[in-house]
Amino acid sequence: MPESRFAPLTPYVVRCRREGNLDPCARSVPFKTARRQSAYAARMTPRFDLVGCAVSDMARTLDFYRRLGLDIPADADHQDHVEVTLPGGLRLAWDTVAMLRGFHPDWTPPGGSPRTSLAFRCADPAEVDRYWTVLTDAGFHGEIAPWDAFWGQRYAILHDPDGNGVDLFAPLDPS
Repeated sequence: MPESRFAPLTPYVVRCRREGNLDPCARSVPFKTARRQSAYAARMTPRFDLVGCAVSDMARTLDFYRRLGLDIPADADHQDHVEVTLPGGLRLAWDTVAMLRGFHPDWTPPGGSPRTSLAFRCADPAEVDRYWTVLTDAGFHGEIAPWDAFWGQRYAILHDPDGNGVDLFAPLDPS
Protein backbone atom coordinates (compact mmCIF):
# COMPACT_ATOMS: atom_id res chain seq x y z
CA MET A 1 0.00 0.00 0.00
CA PRO A 2 1.48 3.38 -0.95
CA GLU A 3 2.34 5.77 1.84
CA SER A 4 -0.28 8.52 2.35
CA ARG A 5 0.67 12.21 2.10
CA PHE A 6 -1.97 13.02 4.64
CA ALA A 7 -1.93 12.58 8.39
CA PRO A 8 -4.08 9.74 9.66
CA LEU A 9 -7.56 10.73 10.74
CA THR A 10 -8.05 10.95 14.47
CA PRO A 11 -11.00 9.14 16.04
CA TYR A 12 -12.57 12.56 16.76
CA VAL A 13 -12.47 13.55 13.06
CA VAL A 14 -13.84 10.15 12.01
CA ARG A 15 -16.74 10.53 14.48
CA CYS A 16 -17.45 14.12 13.30
CA ARG A 17 -17.59 13.08 9.67
CA ARG A 18 -19.83 10.12 10.48
CA GLU A 19 -22.22 12.54 12.26
CA GLY A 20 -22.27 14.82 9.22
CA ASN A 21 -19.93 17.51 10.53
CA LEU A 22 -17.51 18.00 7.68
CA ASP A 23 -15.64 20.72 9.55
CA PRO A 24 -14.44 19.17 12.78
CA CYS A 25 -12.29 22.20 13.52
CA ALA A 26 -15.45 24.19 14.07
CA ARG A 27 -15.72 22.50 17.48
CA SER A 28 -12.07 22.48 18.31
CA VAL A 29 -10.49 24.12 21.30
CA PRO A 30 -10.45 27.90 20.68
CA PHE A 31 -6.96 28.52 22.00
CA LYS A 32 -5.59 26.05 19.47
CA THR A 33 -7.44 27.32 16.42
CA ALA A 34 -8.21 30.98 17.08
CA ARG A 35 -7.13 33.22 14.25
CA ARG A 36 -4.64 35.81 15.26
CA GLN A 37 -5.15 39.41 14.21
CA SER A 38 -2.18 41.29 12.92
CA ALA A 39 -0.69 43.68 15.44
CA TYR A 40 -1.67 46.59 13.19
CA ALA A 41 -5.31 45.57 12.84
CA ALA A 42 -5.70 45.26 16.59
CA ARG A 43 -4.66 48.90 17.00
CA MET A 44 -6.47 50.35 13.97
CA THR A 45 -8.11 53.67 14.74
CA PRO A 46 -9.86 56.13 12.44
CA ARG A 47 -7.39 58.10 10.34
CA PHE A 48 -8.09 61.63 9.13
CA ASP A 49 -8.17 61.21 5.35
CA LEU A 50 -10.47 63.67 3.57
CA VAL A 51 -11.83 67.19 3.82
CA GLY A 52 -15.12 67.61 1.98
CA CYS A 53 -16.64 70.90 0.84
CA ALA A 54 -20.13 71.61 -0.47
CA VAL A 55 -20.18 73.74 -3.62
CA SER A 56 -22.87 75.58 -5.53
CA ASP A 57 -20.77 76.15 -8.69
CA MET A 58 -18.25 73.35 -9.27
CA ALA A 59 -16.45 75.05 -12.18
CA ARG A 60 -15.94 78.32 -10.29
CA THR A 61 -14.79 76.50 -7.17
CA LEU A 62 -12.31 74.35 -9.06
CA ASP A 63 -11.00 77.46 -10.84
CA PHE A 64 -10.23 78.96 -7.41
CA TYR A 65 -8.30 75.89 -6.24
CA ARG A 66 -6.48 75.46 -9.54
CA ARG A 67 -5.18 79.02 -9.11
CA LEU A 68 -3.76 77.86 -5.79
CA GLY A 69 -1.81 75.23 -7.70
CA LEU A 70 -3.93 72.12 -7.15
CA ASP A 71 -3.78 69.68 -10.06
CA ILE A 72 -7.46 69.21 -10.90
CA PRO A 73 -8.43 67.75 -14.29
CA ALA A 74 -10.21 70.17 -16.64
CA ASP A 75 -13.05 67.70 -17.27
CA ALA A 76 -13.94 67.75 -13.56
CA ASP A 77 -15.80 71.07 -13.86
CA HIS A 78 -19.14 69.41 -14.61
CA GLN A 79 -18.97 66.50 -12.19
CA ASP A 80 -21.01 66.28 -8.98
CA HIS A 81 -18.08 64.92 -6.94
CA VAL A 82 -14.41 65.76 -7.40
CA GLU A 83 -11.48 64.86 -5.20
CA VAL A 84 -7.73 65.26 -5.34
CA THR A 85 -4.98 63.71 -3.27
CA LEU A 86 -2.68 66.33 -1.81
CA PRO A 87 1.01 65.86 -1.08
CA GLY A 88 1.17 63.82 2.10
CA GLY A 89 -1.91 61.77 1.20
CA LEU A 90 -4.76 63.91 2.56
CA ARG A 91 -7.64 64.16 0.11
CA LEU A 92 -9.67 67.28 -0.65
CA ALA A 93 -13.14 66.77 -2.13
CA TRP A 94 -15.98 68.91 -3.42
CA ASP A 95 -19.62 67.87 -3.78
CA THR A 96 -22.36 69.85 -5.46
CA VAL A 97 -25.42 70.79 -3.45
CA ALA A 98 -27.45 68.56 -5.79
CA MET A 99 -25.21 65.60 -4.95
CA LEU A 100 -25.53 66.24 -1.21
CA ARG A 101 -29.30 66.52 -1.40
CA GLY A 102 -29.39 63.25 -3.32
CA PHE A 103 -28.61 61.37 -0.10
CA HIS A 104 -29.52 64.07 2.45
CA PRO A 105 -32.67 65.79 1.13
CA ASP A 106 -32.94 68.18 4.10
CA TRP A 107 -29.36 69.48 3.79
CA THR A 108 -29.07 73.25 3.84
CA PRO A 109 -25.89 75.29 3.58
CA PRO A 110 -24.69 76.73 6.88
CA GLY A 111 -25.10 80.46 7.37
CA GLY A 112 -22.82 83.08 8.85
CA SER A 113 -19.05 83.02 8.96
CA PRO A 114 -17.17 79.81 8.21
CA ARG A 115 -16.31 77.72 11.26
CA THR A 116 -13.36 76.05 9.57
CA SER A 117 -10.82 77.03 6.97
CA LEU A 118 -8.34 75.31 4.72
CA ALA A 119 -4.86 76.67 5.34
CA PHE A 120 -2.28 76.50 2.55
CA ARG A 121 1.38 76.83 3.45
CA CYS A 122 3.28 78.91 0.92
CA ALA A 123 7.01 78.74 0.21
CA ASP A 124 7.71 82.23 1.56
CA PRO A 125 5.96 85.52 2.46
CA ALA A 126 6.19 86.77 -1.13
CA GLU A 127 4.21 83.72 -2.29
CA VAL A 128 1.41 84.59 0.16
CA ASP A 129 1.20 88.01 -1.45
CA ARG A 130 1.37 86.57 -4.97
CA TYR A 131 -1.47 84.08 -4.44
CA TRP A 132 -3.54 86.76 -2.71
CA THR A 133 -3.14 88.99 -5.77
CA VAL A 134 -3.82 86.19 -8.27
CA LEU A 135 -7.04 85.19 -6.52
CA THR A 136 -8.43 88.64 -5.73
CA ASP A 137 -7.58 89.89 -9.24
CA ALA A 138 -9.62 86.94 -10.55
CA GLY A 139 -12.62 88.22 -8.57
CA PHE A 140 -12.46 85.93 -5.57
CA HIS A 141 -13.25 87.39 -2.16
CA GLY A 142 -10.28 88.52 -0.09
CA GLU A 143 -11.36 88.72 3.53
CA ILE A 144 -8.13 90.01 5.14
CA ALA A 145 -5.19 91.19 3.03
CA PRO A 146 -1.74 89.75 3.77
CA TRP A 147 -0.18 90.93 7.04
CA ASP A 148 2.72 89.95 9.28
CA ALA A 149 0.99 88.14 12.13
CA PHE A 150 2.28 88.32 15.68
CA TRP A 151 2.76 84.52 15.69
CA GLY A 152 5.55 84.82 13.12
CA GLN A 153 3.81 84.18 9.82
CA ARG A 154 2.81 86.15 6.75
CA TYR A 155 -0.93 85.46 6.70
CA ALA A 156 -3.91 86.19 4.46
CA ILE A 157 -7.54 85.07 4.54
CA LEU A 158 -9.77 84.55 1.50
CA HIS A 159 -13.08 82.84 0.87
CA ASP A 160 -13.66 80.33 -1.87
CA PRO A 161 -16.80 80.81 -4.02
CA ASP A 162 -18.96 79.08 -1.39
CA GLY A 163 -17.69 81.15 1.52
CA ASN A 164 -15.30 78.54 2.93
CA GLY A 165 -12.32 80.12 4.62
CA VAL A 166 -9.01 79.67 2.81
CA ASP A 167 -5.90 80.87 4.62
CA LEU A 168 -2.50 81.44 3.07
CA PHE A 169 0.56 81.48 5.31
CA ALA A 170 4.35 81.30 5.33
CA PRO A 171 6.91 81.64 8.11
CA LEU A 172 8.40 85.13 8.33
CA ASP A 173 11.72 83.65 9.44
CA PRO A 174 12.66 80.67 7.23
CA SER A 175 14.95 79.15 9.89
